[in-house]
This record gives sequence, C-alpha cells and structure tokens, in this order.
Amino acid sequence: MAISTGGGGAETPMSDINTTPLVDVMLVLLIIFLIAVPVAIQTIEKLRIPIIESTESKDKVENLLLTVSTTDDGGRAAGEPGFTGASRNGECRVYFNNVTPVTSEELRDRAFKRLDDIVKREGGPEALKNNPDAIPQVHIRGDQNAPWRCIAGAIYNVQVSGYPTVGFISNPVDPNA
Repeated sequence: MAISTGGGGAETPMSDINTTPLVDVMLVLLIIFLIAVPVAIQTIEKLRIPIIESTESKDKVENLLLTVSTTDDGGRAAGEPGFTGASRNGECRVYFNNVTPVTSEELRDRAFKRLDDIVKREGGPEALKNNPDAIPQVHIRGDQNAPWRCIAGAIYNVQVSGYPTVGFISNPVDPNA
C-alpha cells in the first residue's frame, strides 16, 4: 500500500479520487431508504378501494369487464362452496367478463382476440382513429382485499393485448343516505 507524503520537489496535481464524500453521500442515502421503505410499505398495506359518489357510465357492449380477487385462506376461489372471502395472501383470480376464470396467458390471448375482432368489425385501425368512441375499454372490479400485484397484473395483461383505456368500477354511494 502506497502513501503520498507530498514531498519530492515539483508540485504535481493529485490524481487520486477522494472517496470520503462519496461514502458520506451513500451512507446518508442508505439511512434515508432504511427509514422511507418501511413507512411506504405500511401505508400501501392500509390502502382500501374507496366508495365514492359516481355517475352511471355509458357502458358499451364492447367493453371488457374483469373481476380481480384472490383465494381465501383455505385456497378456495369465489363461487366455490365454503369461500370465506378474498385473502391478502391468496392466489390471484381474474374473471373474464365477470364470469370465466382465466390465467394470465389466457387473459392476454382472449383480450387480444376480442379486441382484434372488434377492430376488424369496425373497419380496421383507421376507422377507429376517426371514431375514438368505438374503441373498447377495460373496466376492472377489484376486490377490496385483493393485493395490488393482482390488479397490476390484470392491467398489464390487457394493456399488452392492446386496450388503451383501463378504468375501475367502485361501489357508488347511495345519494339518499
């Protein structure tokens, strides 16, 4: 290990990198992340889908309806006997048109085929550019206890299939209450 003592006559610029400020910055960033990550995780876990006042949507037949839920603690899916409600630790379940359970691959394939059929029926992509109201949307009804990974997976799969607009369905507030 060599050390520079600074002697030796002619003054030359020092070419060694001073790593002390770099280490200081990295330690500060590490401390910030150690504090911020647990706080962010706790706030995300407490997220609940709100019940909001909403207006009746003009639902088109072409719109794709998805229901996203999870299995219960016993591994049973919605619709099976003994289902006790979605569990945060359960397996993701996506229901195509709110009825048919599908895997991620099936969701991508069915959504793409459905959108492709609609585009062909409407006269191709150019016809849809001239009439954007004819472009179908995806409406997702997410279970309140379904983790975000399940909802995000459904969003990703339908966007990969080509659907440009994804929305959420919530429970409306009773205006008379």
